[in-house]
Amino acid sequence: MYKWTYQTELGAITIGANETHITYLKNFDECFGIFQEIELIKNAYLQLVDYLTGTLREFDLPLDPGGTQFQRDVWFASCEIPYGTTITYTELALRVNRPSAIRATGAANGKNPIYIIIPCHRIIGASGRLTGYGGGLEMKEKLLKLEGAIPR
Repeated sequence: MYKWTYQTELGAITIGANETHITYLKNFDECFGIFQEIELIKNAYLQLVDYLTGTLREFDLPLDPGGTQFQRDVWFASCEIPYGTTITYTELALRVNRPSAIRATGAANGKNPIYIIIPCHRIIGASGRLTGYGGGLEMKEKLLKLEGAIPR
């Protein structure tokens, strides 16, 4: 497991990877690993910079977030939500064929270890309100404004 921390306009971001896949992205370092900037991590950072400047709309990285099969289904369904749009937790539950698992879908979304790249910030409450986000609601709002999903 490798990791490297970068300073971004969102603050310090730590990106973790194994030899072949990105395994986490956090705005704090909560995972074990060797501080080493391998090429895969550097590529993820460069894509993150492009995303934050508005020149990248879709990440192209090998991802391995771990998790249960249900969590992975939720996380990878989140990757299908287009840049600049939002859906509700109810819609996400429908997309993973678990229409009665709205709370479980929200809980899985909250455990996303590769946020921003797996765009769980694009999931909002049924009322249209911004709800929980691993990076904090302030970051969620910034990301949705960056994408034009909510007014600046």
